[in-house]
Amino acid sequence: MRAVAYYESQPITAETSLVDIDLPKPDGVKGRDLLVEVKAISVNPVDTKVRAGMKPEAGQPRILGWDAAGIVVAAGPDARHFKVGDEVFYAGSIDRPGTNSEFHVVDERIVGKKPKSLDFSAAAALPLTSVTAWEMLFDRLQIKTPVAGAANAILIIGGAGGVGSIAVQLARQLTNLTVIATASRPETQNWVKELGAHYVIDHSKPLAAQVEALGIGAPAFVFATTNSDDHRTEIAALIAPQGRFGLIDDPKTYDVLPFKWKSVSIHWEMMFTRSHYHTVDVEEQHNLLNRVSELVDAGTIRTTLAEDLGTISAANLKKAHALIESGRARGKIVLSGF
Repeated sequence: MRAVAYYESQPITAETSLVDIDLPKPDGVKGRDLLVEVKAISVNPVDTKVRAGMKPEAGQPRILGWDAAGIVVAAGPDARHFKVGDEVFYAGSIDRPGTNSEFHVVDERIVGKKPKSLDFSAAAALPLTSVTAWEMLFDRLQIKTPVAGAANAILIIGGAGGVGSIAVQLARQLTNLTVIATASRPETQNWVKELGAHYVIDHSKPLAAQVEALGIGAPAFVFATTNSDDHRTEIAALIAPQGRFGLIDDPKTYDVLPFKWKSVSIHWEMMFTRSHYHTVDVEEQHNLLNRVSELVDAGTIRTTLAEDLGTISAANLKKAHALIESGRARGKIVLSGF
């Protein structure tokens, strides 16, 4: 089968940073695993971080990619949710080979039914960011539980990115929160407005004064999808006492002392936690992806696909990685077919 991999960590501009390879097709799926024929993938910041920072075993290729949409071609003997021929979408597990290959093995407990109203490309844009946003909003920040005395509002920093794009929709459509999103360019500001943000502020300028100027009070919740350390002082200033703050990026260090006086709780979200540690509630990812699928088919939320770069190949994936590393990506980048 065809796949795209890397053999050593290199800058994306290097000729061999990603390469096209051929591998044997997986066979003999076991337990609750599925073998999926991959029809489309999307690219996330985690792809670039792993490529840049995790060296494969000597001489062994590492296949990246965690978002996929495709068709089940084999199911393990214990599979209960899916059968051959089912159309699925999912975000995979970080400790197994990735989805940048023609066929991929995945645990059905982290797989959802592909939205019927979307093609494979549009569906592939959703899984990883949907799981991340859903778990942060509802499991970590518990945004349906009010903070006493706080404005019933959430600030989403990086609202035009992959996670921000779905978080804005989920918060707007599934709660009564006032949604404030940040974006710094006219095209990204328009994007988050279209997704449902009540207010849009500029994260290239101090945040606290902009939030105060809205006149709605101190938000109960803040979700930083990117550059959390750059905004740490501003977040501590603007969030309500006893508020809840969540982040998903990877600052080398993070000083939480500024949050002490307000008794702010701090929550880190890693959507691979359940699959990596085989938690007892790992199947919640199957359930939430099915819920996302239902919301899409009902027209409540929409795909966050912003750009399709063509077929799944090393050349096109290098373009996708470069675009994500530039920090100027909007929504999700997708590749389709081999």
